[in-house]
Amino acid sequence: MIGSILIADDEEEIRNSLSIVLREEGYRCATAPNGATAIEALKEHSFDILITDLKMPGANGIEVLEQALNHSKNTMTIIITAHATVETAIQALRKGAADYILKPLDFDEVILRIENLLKQKNLIQENKYLREQIDQEFNFNHIIGESAAMKEVYRMVKRVSDAISNVLITGPSGTGKELVARAIHSNGPRSSKPFIALNCGAIPKDLVESELFGHKKGSFTGAISDKDGVFVAANKGTVFLDEIGEIPLNQQVNLLRVIQEREVKPIGSNKMVRFDTRILAATNKDLEQEVEEGNFREDLYYRLNVVEIPLPTLQERKEDIPLLAQHFLQKYSRELNRPVKGITGDAMGALISFEWKGQVRELENIIERSVLLGDGEFITLDDLPRSVRESNGDIDYDSDSLEDAVQTFEKHHILSMLKRTDGNKAEAARLLGIDPSTLYRKMERYQVES
Repeated sequence: MIGSILIADDEEEIRNSLSIVLREEGYRCATAPNGATAIEALKEHSFDILITDLKMPGANGIEVLEQALNHSKNTMTIIITAHATVETAIQALRKGAADYILKPLDFDEVILRIENLLKQKNLIQENKYLREQIDQEFNFNHIIGESAAMKEVYRMVKRVSDAISNVLITGPSGTGKELVARAIHSNGPRSSKPFIALNCGAIPKDLVESELFGHKKGSFTGAISDKDGVFVAANKGTVFLDEIGEIPLNQQVNLLRVIQEREVKPIGSNKMVRFDTRILAATNKDLEQEVEEGNFREDLYYRLNVVEIPLPTLQERKEDIPLLAQHFLQKYSRELNRPVKGITGDAMGALISFEWKGQVRELENIIERSVLLGDGEFITLDDLPRSVRESNGDIDYDSDSLEDAVQTFEKHHILSMLKRTDGNKAEAARLLGIDPSTLYRKMERYQVES
């Protein structure tokens, strides 16, 4: 494992011997005969590892450690000394040292400690990168959609992100409920803490209690070790209970108590475990109807549904389809290494006209399929499945331009809404989710007569 190391020690023999050994292991090494020289080196260069003696002329090891932390947060420091006491060890670790080794040095031990620190450093950097990627992917500013319905979702996400209140996200399968849950988490104060998603509909009924609340080793057949439930595992972070309507009725009372008391008792344990975890839930069911039919506890429903965020279907946000389609096209042309640049007008018309029962997920699958199987630079009508091709309807998308296709749809949608309201512009604007003045401007732009 290649890494850069600064060795600071006033004993020349130790300094040179350690440098030779580490270079033989493939590390890039620099040396400093005292603390002051080490500090100057840290100001000029960035090192993965700093190995510094505790007592040196000019500046001691603690001072060198502090300078290393000031100039590079990523430098990990090993303190070495022949004058070890509990107090010096605690002082060094409290100041930010990563490790502490006693003289005389065992070079094999030093090499092992360095390898472990570099592995830890790489893991931290990977986690940081992944967290940044997740934050970027699930930031609500990156959720695709400019329709009035989606703007309302954005507004709700922004309002609830900083709160601790329970949120219930509702909508058909494929509308992006987990995406919204992750957006709430990523935009709130718990974003650096765990986000754990649990699909309640995918858990065998006899394991629901274990997954939710945890268990102790030997508490049942197959419990070969202790396990934290999701609430404890996500402590300080967020738990997302997807398909909450699938929780068995006999476990709902236990879930209600846990949510109310913020503590769990793992299976096989006599002790309660406290947790501080935000709870988000989602369902594709009508939970009010489930309550009426006796399939879901009313008190649990109201405990979960402090704030509800209903997600619109694609039928309710058809104007977002061109944006979504273009987003998925760019995603899969990159992932599948296919030179697809866009979607033809008649193909876009079919996508907009199609009734997406599988919602956004189905649209994404169709675009991925078309990118994979298409031969040209553009997705054409022939590249789409027959069911989508046959839905092309009576809208004439005679342009390959995405903007023109969106405008054509918008004009058609305004005409359709005016027909539905018998020309009542105020009612049409209300149904469209826009101000009447905005509707008038669009009617004038598209030369639409009421």
